[in-house]
Amino acid sequence: MDTLLIFEKSKANTSNFVLPVCTLQYPLDIPQLRQQELLLPEVAEVEVVRHYTKLSKKAYGVDDGFYPLGSCTMKYNPKIADSIISATGFTDIHPLQPENTTKGCQKIIEKLRDNLCAITGMDNFTLTPAAGAHGEFLGLLLVRKYHQTNKDDKRNVVLVPDSAHGTNPASANMCDYQIKNIPSNINGTIDIEALKLAVDDTTACLMLTNPNTLGLFEKDIAQIAEIVHKAGGLLYYDGANLNAIMGITTPRKMGFDIVHLNLHKTFGTPHGAGGPGSGPLGCVAKLHDFLPESTKDSVGIIKAFYGNFLVLVRALIYIKMLGREGLLKASKNAVLNANYLMHKLSDSFVIPYIDQGCMHEFVISMEKVKEEKAISAFDIAKGLIDFGIHPPTMYFPLIVKEALMVEPTETESKETLDDFVKFMEELLNDPKINDHPYKTPVTRIDEVQAARKPILVYTKK
Repeated sequence: MDTLLIFEKSKANTSNFVLPVCTLQYPLDIPQLRQQELLLPEVAEVEVVRHYTKLSKKAYGVDDGFYPLGSCTMKYNPKIADSIISATGFTDIHPLQPENTTKGCQKIIEKLRDNLCAITGMDNFTLTPAAGAHGEFLGLLLVRKYHQTNKDDKRNVVLVPDSAHGTNPASANMCDYQIKNIPSNINGTIDIEALKLAVDDTTACLMLTNPNTLGLFEKDIAQIAEIVHKAGGLLYYDGANLNAIMGITTPRKMGFDIVHLNLHKTFGTPHGAGGPGSGPLGCVAKLHDFLPESTKDSVGIIKAFYGNFLVLVRALIYIKMLGREGLLKASKNAVLNANYLMHKLSDSFVIPYIDQGCMHEFVISMEKVKEEKAISAFDIAKGLIDFGIHPPTMYFPLIVKEALMVEPTETESKETLDDFVKFMEELLNDPKINDHPYKTPVTRIDEVQAARKPILVYTKK
């Protein structure tokens, strides 16, 4: 298998690319930081095209096969949205052109805002955040501004469940909040008594995902909201798992004050290799004046212009295609698929909290299998790659040992789910399970070193 880098294919005087003549006047007032000559590969155009085409075929996405990445909702993205956003009225528009020439695009933004308000129960939305974590950051700025406006500056603690997404404490820390973890009870949901002990006059907010990352619905949410609000705090909804409840209930009915949504999860827009994403933020009326678009007490602009506009268009197309009943059906099918898959796998795998059923996702624990057969969550994840399936989320949430977090989404067929069960069971009996994957350009790398000490620059040997 061809694994050469483009630099390793370089041969002197083979490139047919010529830089245009520089017309800038020297000397330029630009600091010259480079200490050595720029190293560029010399490769003919046809070889460049073939090289990157081969690389693109090695990439894996939702168009290639099953992608059960827990808590990321990697569902199919309707191609009609790509076709529609290719219209020149969308692609050629500029945010600085005269306002009277952008009325159609403004209408799209207004309609999406109205639809998101209806879906979540919030009173207003800003569509500018570029990702879920970006929306979280903005939401916590609203929390801080709210308490400052009420001259309640001592509220410097954000409560976060031990099952929370990692972005929750990270976003809170960026806003200079102290983080206090709330433990889960034996049922995998928030320990109410622990929450009661944690809240006080320093509580700024509780950040909560519902359903949580175990795929369980926080059935005590009304009591949770009452406890937090009675203490003077706000309730923040991490919308990463909204795909399980659309049309069934809303964050507003649960008592939430602030909501961020992941359009690239719930509303069929692409994740796109870390972007473009979109993380609109909604809030109740008492927080409206703090949004970026407000002219009164805004926390300030967090992104230029209108956010990732074409992602917003895709999301509105998705919502309009499905309609109210379609969104409800999507959530019901997501829950149905997850429960079907969970029960099919329960014959061979340990699934904590299975007696409660699940919402849109569930978590497998490989702890017992690892002790008995020396097969870890990591081994299963790598083995699935050779079956053409993207691995589930590994080792998260942290409260389940040797966790595999599976989210099938509503767009997968029963046949696909049955194949997944078959492959998972085959891997348990594979004598070479610890050697997977076989079919990739590289097999098992030191992932800790790759993350902490990545090699980002080619060094000529």
